[in-house]
Amino acid sequence: MPRGARGRGRAAHPPVLKRYGQHFLSDPQILSGIVDALGPEKKDTVLEIGPGRGSLTDILAGRAGRVVAVEIDHLLADSLRQRYAERPEVEIVEADFLESDVAALAGSDFLLIGNVPYYITTPIVFKALEPPIPRRSVFLVQREVAERMTAPADTESYGALSVNIATVARVEIVMSVPAGAFKPPPKVETSVVRITPRADPLLDARSLAPFRTFVQAVFGQRRKQMQRVLRTVAALSPEEAGAVLERVGVDPVARPEVVSPEVFARLFRELRESGKGN
Repeated sequence: MPRGARGRGRAAHPPVLKRYGQHFLSDPQILSGIVDALGPEKKDTVLEIGPGRGSLTDILAGRAGRVVAVEIDHLLADSLRQRYAERPEVEIVEADFLESDVAALAGSDFLLIGNVPYYITTPIVFKALEPPIPRRSVFLVQREVAERMTAPADTESYGALSVNIATVARVEIVMSVPAGAFKPPPKVETSVVRITPRADPLLDARSLAPFRTFVQAVFGQRRKQMQRVLRTVAALSPEEAGAVLERVGVDPVARPEVVSPEVFARLFRELRESGKGN
């Protein structure tokens, strides 16, 4: 056996970098299931976040018309560029997705997929819900985050993330992925979620950022009654808070966790129209 031949396959990959939260998935059946959930066709452009070693990219390249893969790790990006040098339908972009111009990368009509680092899941999801919004998105996320993303009002997992996503999109948990399917295995369980934009978003795109700030402030006091919450968040008197809540149909003694996304949107609009919103 030539020197260094033992373990050469493992050495062919750049090292795992903990600072990027890297967990690589290689199970062919699971990978195919994830791409099935996205459902790309030859007419589609797919934007992939964090292609890593190219396991999902390989399948996407065979099903989509164009794949734009955004990788922050320099060594991985360089390896992928060499790997797909003869595949003009695959473009490797070395960049931070959170700082990237999505429209410049993928245009206005595209699909989005990613095995995203758990520690920046929420910022990535929020960016994916800003224009241009992908026609469909599929993410691998921590199971607890998936449960928060899909939680209805008046449940334990319901919170600011649930409301902010439900305002503009519908989310479903497609499948679970065991920790052992990753290398290295994560310390948490993983779910695959599919996000589809609502045909009837509850708010326009310009309102989303201040709405998120408002909802997060409200849920920062989730154990308090809504009348007191509004007094703090919107600087209202008890009488003003009670009147606003009455107009949108919220019981003043209700807590944030029972207020639906639709009512949150009405409440936000009411506050803005009365000059009390951001």
